[in-house]
Amino acid sequence: MNKAELVEKVAKQTGLTKRASREAVDAITSAIVDSLSSGDKVTLVGFGSFKVMTRKSRRGRNPQTGEEIQIPAKSVPKFEPGKNLREKVL
Repeated sequence: MNKAELVEKVAKQTGLTKRASREAVDAITSAIVDSLSSGDKVTLVGFGSFKVMTRKSRRGRNPQTGEEIQIPAKSVPKFEPGKNLREKVL
């Protein structure tokens, strides 16, 4: 499912227009991104949690040359599905 299909599904389930549904989807994703970028965890009970994890720096190899390189530490978003979501998917 892509964003347009999600907007259409939200519009059908809520009775909102597609424009209002798109604004709602955009507002939700924007709120999640803003919270994660400020270091907060976002928990949607029954769905899951979004949080920021820090990956340690590590050594790797350049696949073209085989040269060993240092891969720097970085922060990445992580999603952990909630119990209800795990049960529905299995």
